[in-house]
Amino acid sequence: MKTYQIAGIGNAIVDVISTVDDRFLDRMGVHKGIMQLIDRDQAEALYSAMPAPEQASGGSVANTLAGLGRLGLRAAFLGRVKDDALGQFYAADTAAMGAAFVNKPVPNGEVPTSRSMILVTPDGERSMNTYLGISSEFGPEDVDESVIADSEIVFMEGYLFDKDKGKAAFEKAARACRAAGGRAGLTLSDPFCVDRHRDDFRALVAEQMDFVLGNEQEWVSLYQANDLDDAVAQAAKDCALVVCTRSGDPAWIVQNGHRIEVPVQMVTPVDTTGAGDQFAAGFLYGLATGRDMAIAGRMGCIAATEVIGHIGARPKTDLRAAFQRVGLVD
Repeated sequence: MKTYQIAGIGNAIVDVISTVDDRFLDRMGVHKGIMQLIDRDQAEALYSAMPAPEQASGGSVANTLAGLGRLGLRAAFLGRVKDDALGQFYAADTAAMGAAFVNKPVPNGEVPTSRSMILVTPDGERSMNTYLGISSEFGPEDVDESVIADSEIVFMEGYLFDKDKGKAAFEKAARACRAAGGRAGLTLSDPFCVDRHRDDFRALVAEQMDFVLGNEQEWVSLYQANDLDDAVAQAAKDCALVVCTRSGDPAWIVQNGHRIEVPVQMVTPVDTTGAGDQFAAGFLYGLATGRDMAIAGRMGCIAATEVIGHIGARPKTDLRAAFQRVGLVD
């Protein structure tokens, strides 16, 4: 038995969340419903103006691991924070959520710990304003091969592909994982990220990944396809396990060329932050515990439904109990 059932690699970002109205967005120059990168000065100005902010450790893969930690999996997170107040908070909060924080905060980090200002409007839309900070400097020197080799599954965040050192870190982690008999996987993260690094992403998917998760826009972008059917068909030729979420429509899971559709429960969202991250948590829980893909997909949909029912990107209720209510676990 390996020490960790899953290890995640991703941006270590402190989430700062406030509920605001559209006038606040206009006043602060925030584009509604998208993620935009901001600089350090913008981050400080926006933070000081946010009403009643809530703070939590975040980042896409880190959110997924928080969900998995609550489900009881043995989890580890690899990310880069500075040894400042936010970095110390991040490391402690990650551990409290049930995932070991592998990398110590950097004592002389070149820039501050990363943070994302998430503004939620009454219609459930979230507008993310992210200062990447030190997390974007994650590189191969931050990958502990002993931790990777001692993990059954390694799950990596596509956002880190924006720098060459991030790409090198992914390659190092994938090699170490698979050499030790583990399974390496990727979340595509964002269609614009895919646009910037299409050739490298496609090579990674085809040559080093055992499974890949993405949404409809990301898969279509990756293969420059005319429609989703075409994109997923191409993906299935490159990778043995392909997962596609479809924003309210049934999720698609293609394993060794066989596609299944997983129905979703339609609900009115309170906050869509973290829907994809928690779908990944539920799905990976099923994968790590040997469930078939139909059940793993249902677990993903249940986890996503839970997180959009409240403010914040991480589950607030017992997901395992939710799985038990519908007969997915004992």
